[in-house]
Amino acid sequence: MQQLSNQEAEKLVREGVQALQSGRGSLARSLFNRIAETGRANAQIWLLLAIACRTEGDMAATEAAVDRLLALEPRMVRGHILKGDCRSHAGDEGAALGYYESARLLADGQALPPDLVAELRRIESAIEELKERIEARREAALVEAGLTPDTRSPRFQQALDILSGRKRIFVQEPTAFYFPGLPQIQFYDPASFAWAAPLEASTAAIRGELARLLESTGTKDFRPYIQSDPNRPRRDDNPLLDSTDWSALFLIENGKIAKETIARCPRTWEAVQAAPLPHMTNSPSVMFSLLRPGSRIVPHTGMFNTRLVCHLPLIVPPGCGFRVGNEVREWEVGKLFIFDDTIEHEAWNDSGDDRVVLIFDIWRPELSHRERDEVTALFASSPLGSR
Repeated sequence: MQQLSNQEAEKLVREGVQALQSGRGSLARSLFNRIAETGRANAQIWLLLAIACRTEGDMAATEAAVDRLLALEPRMVRGHILKGDCRSHAGDEGAALGYYESARLLADGQALPPDLVAELRRIESAIEELKERIEARREAALVEAGLTPDTRSPRFQQALDILSGRKRIFVQEPTAFYFPGLPQIQFYDPASFAWAAPLEASTAAIRGELARLLESTGTKDFRPYIQSDPNRPRRDDNPLLDSTDWSALFLIENGKIAKETIARCPRTWEAVQAAPLPHMTNSPSVMFSLLRPGSRIVPHTGMFNTRLVCHLPLIVPPGCGFRVGNEVREWEVGKLFIFDDTIEHEAWNDSGDDRVVLIFDIWRPELSHRERDEVTALFASSPLGSR
């Protein structure tokens, strides 16, 4: 192995860099190789050698140098970009995509030189092209196997959507209490709840009571759903705080019965009694929820994953929408929504009229009677907030 003094090695580096800058890749490669052959190459030398080899179109030698580089500096952004280029040239598109995406992640938040910024812009388009080609091959293989889009199960299709990046993973994120082991389901099928169909059948009666309320007193009895409390800290900046753009009229609020409202809406109160309302400290809540025209409830999560939230749509003008996790739905009068509110959700009213739904919470069906008793005892012993 040839030995080089420090001065000789530094001279070779300077000459190699000058050769690269002047477009003489072959000379640069030979100069950097001389240093590498002595065993004195650091990460920077391997990077320069890889660049020199790439200028000559020798991708095998480029990749060999990049591998030595990444062994020394596994988080170098340029190294990941070069490795992605090598894998792409070799036809290994999955690995190329992985290295390009890791380069993007490693670069996040760093102050980068202009040439590296340009390289990251280049691989952005490469990432999209690779994703499209990989997904097209996957789709073709599934169709060939008989799994056409119209024959796939909904959960399998959702898995494909997440895999392709069309959707993202949403999970329960309760702000106050998390009960482990419960399934991550965005919307539940009302048909699986025996009480749901009779409740939906009561829609006309409930709408009638709501209409009489609005005719007699308008919305003066509705109050902002989100209210400031000097004894409770707020860590967000919700635009609907103390706003009647999102307001509520409660039949029962956090376990406290509103007798006057119930007296005016007896059919509504009777209808919800068939549902498994969680009677315990700070529960249940049953309310008419009003969202003003042009208003939006920002993405948020609920407090406890031991319950589900139900919406019975009563007044739904066109242009209203609701999202839980990856799934966006439009309310239909009389069609019940049952969803996990600890998964990120939001709502909007882009119409010119008020939207009103009946909202109430129920026990999660996966909780045993023993577990419900345990949660009830916990909430009674330790206040965990409301709604």
